[in-house]
Amino acid sequence: MTPSTNDIEPINPEPDNLVRAKPAEVGTGARIVRITAVIVIALGIGFFFVHRAKNDAEARLADATSSEMTEAPAVNVFTVTPSPGTQSLRLPGETAAWNETAIYARVNGYVAKWFADIGDNVTAGQTLALIDTPELDAELLAAKAKLNASIAQVAVKKARADFAITTDERWRESPRGVVSDQERESKKAGSAEAIAELNSAHAQVMLQQADVDRLTALTQFKEVKAPFDGTIVQRQIDIGNLVTAGSTANTTALYRLSEDSPMRIYVFAPQSAAPQLMKPGTSAVITSTDQPALRLHGKVARTARAINPASRTIRIEIDVPNSDRALVPGMYVQADFELKGGAQIQIPAAALIYRSGGPQVAVVDAADAVSFRDVTIAADDGNVVSIGSGLAVGDKVALNLSSQIAAGAKVRANSDDAKSASVQKPVQ
Repeated sequence: MTPSTNDIEPINPEPDNLVRAKPAEVGTGARIVRITAVIVIALGIGFFFVHRAKNDAEARLADATSSEMTEAPAVNVFTVTPSPGTQSLRLPGETAAWNETAIYARVNGYVAKWFADIGDNVTAGQTLALIDTPELDAELLAAKAKLNASIAQVAVKKARADFAITTDERWRESPRGVVSDQERESKKAGSAEAIAELNSAHAQVMLQQADVDRLTALTQFKEVKAPFDGTIVQRQIDIGNLVTAGSTANTTALYRLSEDSPMRIYVFAPQSAAPQLMKPGTSAVITSTDQPALRLHGKVARTARAINPASRTIRIEIDVPNSDRALVPGMYVQADFELKGGAQIQIPAAALIYRSGGPQVAVVDAADAVSFRDVTIAADDGNVVSIGSGLAVGDKVALNLSSQIAAGAKVRANSDDAKSASVQKPVQ
């Protein structure tokens, strides 16, 4: 049978498993492609400009480096000028009390009361504490009893001596032949013996009186008193503490008293400044970094007049007034001196170059060429160096010179007038 046209299925030109793209999906893909292309083009343009800018910077750096290599290096120079008539010197110092002492007990006993505490200002003779002394009180009573007994013995001995003297006189005045010479001599010896016993009794009274006076004097030390005006810096007692007389290693001080007006300043000066600072009366200005407003004027009062061989320094003492108690013992301070004379040449410490052959300075001549000179150091206070030889007034020395600059090299000199003024300026 021939199939009819209605029974024949139409032929599908596309496979069944192939999904036809929708118009909306086709538009989204095209936009993604366009955005990607724009980003790639932007990145390419950016890379081009960045690479070009980098090349330009490298070219400019190369040009600047080449220019600097061909140009002389710049250095700061200091022009040597005549030094002032005075030389400034600043040294560290330490404050010390005018008088300072540890107060010990002079009697054995117990602390009954104390009246002065740490930080109190006391006056000479002021009572600081009271000590109970039962043993001392008993010894004093016994000594007084012995003294009274000795005084009674004196009365007995005196009566016997008077009787012996009277008897001796009677027997001595008796006619010869009435009494024997032996008995007369016996009465005379008895009289001398009685007088001797009386003198011994008097001596015993004096001995007992001395013991009473000693113990009485010790009772005065029941009151612990300040030996001078000052400030209590330590108190090491409390009520009921057992105290022992003396100042041995096994005893403890009751108080430590410090007199801080006026005040001593201890300074250790270098040997180079010793000849000028050894003169009493040299002025000094005392300052402290902890108290910017502090400024005290003092004078050198005394020196050790001997150089310490270990440190090559000399100890000097400066006396300064301290009525307002601005200074306390043990403070770190600075002492500024103005010494007359000194070296004629002074340069900043930054101008020195230390090499194996000794200290040198780099001198810049009129042609801006560098040369190195050997110098000798007369004094060095850290910031300013006094030169003994090797430089002259008018020389220009380089500051902080690079080690790569050799002798004969050309430099560009920049004047450093600020440093020049600071070197020549004395301490106010």
